[in-house]
Amino acid sequence: VQLVESGGGLVQPGGSLRLSCAASGFTFSTYAMSWVRQAPGKGLEWVSAINSGGGRTSYTDSVKGRFTISRDNAKNTLYLQMNSLKPEDTAVYYCAKKKTLTIVAANDWDEYDYWGQGTQVTVSS
Repeated sequence: VQLVESGGGLVQPGGSLRLSCAASGFTFSTYAMSWVRQAPGKGLEWVSAINSGGGRTSYTDSVKGRFTISRDNAKNTLYLQMNSLKPEDTAVYYCAKKKTLTIVAANDWDEYDYWGQGTQVTVSS
């Protein structure tokens, strides 16, 4: 299994970024996926999840209305569109493969079995 994130970078407050996660080594379309982040000096924070088919999503309160998770099962790719970025969004962003196809218990780390290497997002003027 391999999960490779891309799309991070430096952006000004109010700006946008689109993260991608290319998946391989498993049947992508049969597992839920999440984005998780880790800010400097802090622990892991679950950000968003999407079920296997892409029809159900969930977000942590701090990103609702600003971030959109999506997936393209034909391309084995997970996305996170991030708009209206704030300095507090600065973190390393990871994609993670859930053990099941649903988003139930998406913020329970025991629900995940594979993680990417992360991509840095820095929001600063």
